[in-house]
Amino acid sequence: MQFERASELGGNWRDGVYETAHIISSRRTTEFTDYPMPADYPDFPSAAQMLAYLQEYARHYDLAPQIAFETSVSDARPVVRGGEERWELAFGDGTRGVYKGVIACIGHHWDRRWPSYPGTFAGELMHSKDYRTPEQLRGKRVLTIGGGNSACDIASEAARVGASSHISNRRGYWFLPKTLFGVPLVELIRPWMPLWLQRIFLRTALAVSVGDYQRYGLQKPDHAIFEHHPTLNSELLHYIKHGRITPHPDVARYDGDFVEFVDGKRERFDVIVAATGFHQTIPFLSADLVPIEGPIVKLYGSMMSDRFRNMYVFGWSQARYGFGPIVSPGADLLAEVILAQARMRHPIGAVLKKMGAKLPRTHLVDPHAAIRQIRRARKRLPMLAKMEKVVMRDRPAPGTAA
Repeated sequence: MQFERASELGGNWRDGVYETAHIISSRRTTEFTDYPMPADYPDFPSAAQMLAYLQEYARHYDLAPQIAFETSVSDARPVVRGGEERWELAFGDGTRGVYKGVIACIGHHWDRRWPSYPGTFAGELMHSKDYRTPEQLRGKRVLTIGGGNSACDIASEAARVGASSHISNRRGYWFLPKTLFGVPLVELIRPWMPLWLQRIFLRTALAVSVGDYQRYGLQKPDHAIFEHHPTLNSELLHYIKHGRITPHPDVARYDGDFVEFVDGKRERFDVIVAATGFHQTIPFLSADLVPIEGPIVKLYGSMMSDRFRNMYVFGWSQARYGFGPIVSPGADLLAEVILAQARMRHPIGAVLKKMGAKLPRTHLVDPHAAIRQIRRARKRLPMLAKMEKVVMRDRPAPGTAA
């Protein structure tokens, strides 16, 4: 059974993005491998098209009858019933249910992260999650805080409809064009290209097509490409060069209608949009069950606990570009892991830990590398039951869920 807090399918594409949003990865690198997007979709489908695609996917596979809508899960805890580990779920309406296992698939773009600065802002302060239409910015002096994809989109929208548009970055970012040579940039990154070659290729392309970011009034990036989530936007630099967006360094303090920046400049604003990202949170699985460090969920194989059987977290990591190709293979791997776990006495995560597996060190995933890892994992999975007998022979199977 699947539980969904919303009343319909669609997630962020239904009620979590602004109406003018388009995907930053291309159609081909975003569509699921088992269900291509319509051929008449553009390279960068809109939010409405993405929602329609997900709804059609669900209709095609008849998924909706298995989903309990308007049902929130407030807590999930391991319990022992008849000597077996089970999971007790508490629901928002006060009811409870016991299940063999639990899979958390709640995504990562919902728990707002707010910036903290001294002083008080007298105007309207909103998070990018709460931005919906250009009418919220029309005729207003707008400051967007952040350098990610939403920040660039909203600053560009304010450049079109606002009285003024400013953007504040606390550090330098890599701003990559959405297309290069008439092709979506992400499609130019080939599966055989190692990370170091991807970086050389992109830096060379940027040197020719963009030049020095400092010529735009932006800070020099303080990290290598792909060390942080890339920003794919073709409008920000365009509007900066046309004088419609004014870049600033980090905010120093709020002062009524004014904002003071760390370089000493002050500007008056009507609206501040905090496009400052999200916390990685799983509200119904406490920290003692699933440790989280910043954006990283500390589970083996990125989804399995070393303490509990039949508890998984799926989809928390973020693809650097184009998540579609890894979703279906990843789900197939998870299904095979669940079947393998049923034949094993110890948590698969514990076996992997004993075999020397490492916990994830980043939330960013190279889709091409991830596909190769998934294929290797599926080939090695049948051997885990044999390895369990070897590496866990001195450890008794857990008799309780604690």
